[in-house]
Amino acid sequence: MRFKDNGEVRDIRALWFENNELVMMDQRLLPQKVVFLRYKEHTEVAKAIRDMVTRGAPSIGAAAAYGMTLAALNGVDLSAAATALKAARPTANDLFYAVDHMAERISCGDDPVRVADSYASAIIDNCTAIGVHGAPLIRDGYTVMTHCNAGALATVDVGTALAPIRAAWSEGRRFKVLVSETRPRLQGLQLTAWELVQEDIDHAVIVDGASGHFMRKGVDMVIVGADRIVANGDFANKVGTYEKAVIAKELGVPFYVAAPVSTFDFETAGGDEIDIEERDGDEISTIAGASVAPAGVQVLNPAFDVTPARYVTAYITEKGILRAEDIDTMRRE
Repeated sequence: MRFKDNGEVRDIRALWFENNELVMMDQRLLPQKVVFLRYKEHTEVAKAIRDMVTRGAPSIGAAAAYGMTLAALNGVDLSAAATALKAARPTANDLFYAVDHMAERISCGDDPVRVADSYASAIIDNCTAIGVHGAPLIRDGYTVMTHCNAGALATVDVGTALAPIRAAWSEGRRFKVLVSETRPRLQGLQLTAWELVQEDIDHAVIVDGASGHFMRKGVDMVIVGADRIVANGDFANKVGTYEKAVIAKELGVPFYVAAPVSTFDFETAGGDEIDIEERDGDEISTIAGASVAPAGVQVLNPAFDVTPARYVTAYITEKGILRAEDIDTMRRE
């Protein structure tokens, strides 16, 4: 990903492994500060995932892969490490996919660092392919809406929902990106907008509740990422996605989900079976550490919601653009 550092443009990743340490950008401090944290224990990595140092299903998966690497290098029982890492966050499928992949490969005698590096590199390659397949959908003069952060920060590099946007922009097409703020953690405002600023891509931030207003005025397409896509095409993504999909369907706006195959959970039949993470209500009732809610108020804070497949126009994957009916074929392959 591109990063403007005091007038100098650098290419960085959201996380990487060096000197037997996992290095991760602390996304909680963006956009005010760019800080990198180092981890030597898998338990530290699990806590970092839980505390949202890194976010986005593919980046969480890569972090977990390196967490398993640290466990192997430190002589920790891999089954115990896998349990600890999987408990960090319950919804994103990439986390479970990565942990199981690492456990299998390490048990076969493969070098854990090489396996994890290969896993992270594959994420970047897959996201690049998502960009190639999705870019032709975006035309000159379009208004494209997205939600939460599905960019390089969420996917080690490049992005899922932002991959077609980056690719189309680099090919010379000019359009506007509407970025919903994504309460309560503000991933749209603080992360996606930050990435678009680095790339000089035309955009504007809107409050979550204004999505319907702007779609009525003339949004040409919506592209979001996903944390888990199940066998029938239902998917979980950051809370606020479902209502965008319903409004898009009502107004005839194409609604795309961009995600790698590692996000697909073929063992879960439908969206009702997805475990939705419930986070602390303080994320909503406090701002910058100060309470903004009446004393004793009850707060419900689901991190994700589930959107049924009937609202999805298509899924943009590294395999190409798929319809819900193509998912079973992909599973068999």
